[in-house]
Amino acid sequence: MQLLEHPWGIAVTGRGSVEAEPDLARIRFRITRTEQTPAAAFDAARTAVRTVRAVLRDHGIDDAAVRASRLDLATVTDYVNGTSAVVGYRCQAAFAVRSGALDDVEPLLVDVVAAGANEIESVAFDIADGGALRDEARRRAVAAARAKAELYAGAVGARVGAVLHVEDADPDQPGVRHAVLAAAVPEGGPDLAPGRLLVEAAVLVGYALSRD
Repeated sequence: MQLLEHPWGIAVTGRGSVEAEPDLARIRFRITRTEQTPAAAFDAARTAVRTVRAVLRDHGIDDAAVRASRLDLATVTDYVNGTSAVVGYRCQAAFAVRSGALDDVEPLLVDVVAAGANEIESVAFDIADGGALRDEARRRAVAAARAKAELYAGAVGARVGAVLHVEDADPDQPGVRHAVLAAAVPEGGPDLAPGRLLVEAAVLVGYALSRD
């Protein structure tokens, strides 16, 4: 439990949350090609990248919603007769894609793999305007803190006075903002059901106390 070093009245924590339907899918995948020469590895990877980009456009995903790394080349080694030997060259590109068409996620994955993606790293569901929901969760956290303070103050025969201290007790952390809630998948529905997302916030508020 978080405590203040020098309390001056009443200090309480409040938590707030907002549930929302996701409206954005974030997909990360890689294209990898291994060939005998660097030139062949680059050519094979470039061909696969062009094919995958065409598939993304066919699914209505424009270039602004796609981030792709530069082609990366590395040697592939193996042990032959107890010594390390170069057996080929691996060229790869990483993709990060955003799509608002949640019903199209499964067909998109199938087509991306068919077009040459070797590894699907992750599929995550998110909220495009998560900042507004986070703000609402914070407002609810402040209201919860106030209600708790009034309850405690009333129990000791006092009234809540001025706000003296406000501290964010749940600072933003990338990848932690949303917690996926369990959701039933309708019969015959898609396997990648995103469920609902929970946006949470917490605050520590200090109030002065006064007596009538």
